[in-house]
Amino acid sequence: MEYEEFIGRVQDRAELDSPEEAAAAAKATLGTLGEMLSPKERRDLAAELAKPLKDWLTLWMERPPRKLTNPHRFNLEEFYNRVAARSEVGYPAAIKHSQAVIQVLREAVSRGELRDVLRELPDEYEELLSGQPRGPASPSIVRQP
Repeated sequence: MEYEEFIGRVQDRAELDSPEEAAAAAKATLGTLGEMLSPKERRDLAAELAKPLKDWLTLWMERPPRKLTNPHRFNLEEFYNRVAARSEVGYPAAIKHSQAVIQVLREAVSRGELRDVLRELPDEYEELLSGQPRGPASPSIVRQP
């Protein structure tokens, strides 16, 4: 899938106003996903993506942003928090944007590659890929105060 198509699909799925917003969501999500993957898996996934998407997988590997701690292994809630900080959106938007990016990623890469990515992620990340919360305590459920 070409870059413009990827970003266009993210924009549609996340209901964003511009390709720039979609690119920011993709950059934050793919960069955060890249932190969770082994170097080999990042390379394998990048091989199936267009530029600059492939570059975004390693964006924060050498220089993690300040205020974001414990790189490389974190739970799904922290994933959403990192996406929110990196794309400068609130937590609910980060959930929506992340899920849109991952839905498009599922369409852009082979099933085998997606299966390999899933093997490296904790079980709770299945809901990020499916878009379906696993239960009432899911970090994907935002409760209104």
